[in-house]
Amino acid sequence: MKDNVVPLTNQSYDVIVVGSGAGGLATAVTAAAMGLKVLVLEKEPYFGGTTARSGGVLWVPGNGKFPAGEQPQGDARAYLQDQTGTSFDASKVDAFLDAGPKMVRFMEMNTRVRFIPAHGFSDYHPSAPGACTTGRSIAAEPYDGRELGKEMSRLRPPLAEITLLGMMLNASQDVKHFFNATKSPASAWHVTKLLSRYAFEMAVYQRPMRLTNGNALIARLAGSAFDLGVEIWTEASVIALKREDDRISGVFVNRNGRKLELSARRGVVLACGGFPLDKVRTKELFPHVAHGDEHLSPAAPGNTGDGLRLGESVGGKVRSDISDAAAWIPMSKVPDKKGKYRVFPHLIDRYKPGVIAVDLDGNRFTNESDSYHDYGRAMLKHSRDGQEVSSWLLCDHRSLRKYGLGHVKPFPFPIKSNLDSGYLKRGESLSQLARAIGVPEANLEATVRTFNEGAQAGKDNEFGRGESAYNRFLGDPEHQPNPCVAPIKDGPFYAIKMKMGDLGTFAGLDTDEYSRVLNAQRQPIAGLFAVGNDALSIMGGNYPGGGITLGPAMTFGFITAQHLATQDDWEILTPLIGPDLDALSAQ
Repeated sequence: MKDNVVPLTNQSYDVIVVGSGAGGLATAVTAAAMGLKVLVLEKEPYFGGTTARSGGVLWVPGNGKFPAGEQPQGDARAYLQDQTGTSFDASKVDAFLDAGPKMVRFMEMNTRVRFIPAHGFSDYHPSAPGACTTGRSIAAEPYDGRELGKEMSRLRPPLAEITLLGMMLNASQDVKHFFNATKSPASAWHVTKLLSRYAFEMAVYQRPMRLTNGNALIARLAGSAFDLGVEIWTEASVIALKREDDRISGVFVNRNGRKLELSARRGVVLACGGFPLDKVRTKELFPHVAHGDEHLSPAAPGNTGDGLRLGESVGGKVRSDISDAAAWIPMSKVPDKKGKYRVFPHLIDRYKPGVIAVDLDGNRFTNESDSYHDYGRAMLKHSRDGQEVSSWLLCDHRSLRKYGLGHVKPFPFPIKSNLDSGYLKRGESLSQLARAIGVPEANLEATVRTFNEGAQAGKDNEFGRGESAYNRFLGDPEHQPNPCVAPIKDGPFYAIKMKMGDLGTFAGLDTDEYSRVLNAQRQPIAGLFAVGNDALSIMGGNYPGGGITLGPAMTFGFITAQHLATQDDWEILTPLIGPDLDALSAQ
């Protein structure tokens, strides 16, 4: 590896972080705030990774961001023990629950990061032991991208398919105002202000500057990193880890065509975002890919499993002994004008009244308003051997124009281009729609007829849709008695094909409660750490609530940094998070 390598001995660091998503940047910011010299390496031209494309929600029990009346009443540890089953890792779960509130406090006291509560956001399985219906999910406060100055050009843009003409919307606030703009003066005013600001920013900056969701989180973290003297190198690909005296002591990097050798005095942190675009590992670990089926992912192009391969190269062990190797989500393929396609994650449309999903035989098979992971699990379980893992999301004309469907926007946006491209299928009657999507006509008509029998009274007699707090959260609160259920009766009828996708991977490098990478004997590899999706998820392959990827990613980044800086002496950290540690942990 040392052939043609240029050692940069004058640019050695205390900590080198590989990857620039939320986990990596949280590690870098915390370490720098504690006095360490930190370098972040990102192989792509943009920093932010897949986090910058995400909803930016964090699941952090005891986060301290909710008023007293919304404090969670459940037991987070009991809930995680129930949700993870035989994969429950007490030491890592306890570390997460203890450090999560401290991470939130630290970020808000010492950085640009500010969080807002996700009011009413229920745990995904609110009837499980220890669950609660609000208080555990938070998000980054919207941010003005102009605060990043020239670095704004290096921030990864949001996923275009989930924006409105390129405008970023906060799913829990802005989207609801758009739905109500023709009915509520307050919503109309909110939308008018958003559109006016968007038009101004596009004219002046050629890019929206009101950042929300994961884009806001990354912008806040990156701005904080720059404030603290952290260097973020983009287009800098780590080739290999450097090992000296049985310790990871740095990295070999390819940057601008030069191979560089960089030293890390205290450690190297892998935060490359998991392996959603690694064709070899997904074929090994995703059952539908192993059988030759297609898999879609909205992940950043660089999420190709580099961190896992680097860890394995020095003895780290990738574990996949959990229920699911990834966070499943139904995705649709949106054709573009170049004969290719983009991917659309179905995050909110499945919850709306007047929408149902059917299998390839025209039958319903699950609660459409359950979480994306649960819906994906149902698709996998329901598919027959050798059958394509897919389903059809369908609705009537009234629902399409009121809520949209997939990438199809609601009224007043036109639908013709989506019909012309074949993305959106239409039938004047249910039998015509059945023929258009290739399912048995009698089955589809019977399915809708059965659904409508209960839907007239706001009930789903087959799957209990809309009965849980989580189901209702993303429904239409103005539609009563059930915000998720309405009859499908007003033709024409429409459908979109959904295939299996992911929102990130769960399998990953085996780590301990300090994020130290473990070898096959479960002993720490000195100087090597992994956070975020490069590490085995503490959720055991399940998806208990909104933000269970980013919450642990930032928390274990925080833990990793304080371990590198203080060797776990919390007293050294106290000035950065305030003195009320016991009270904070008890929330």
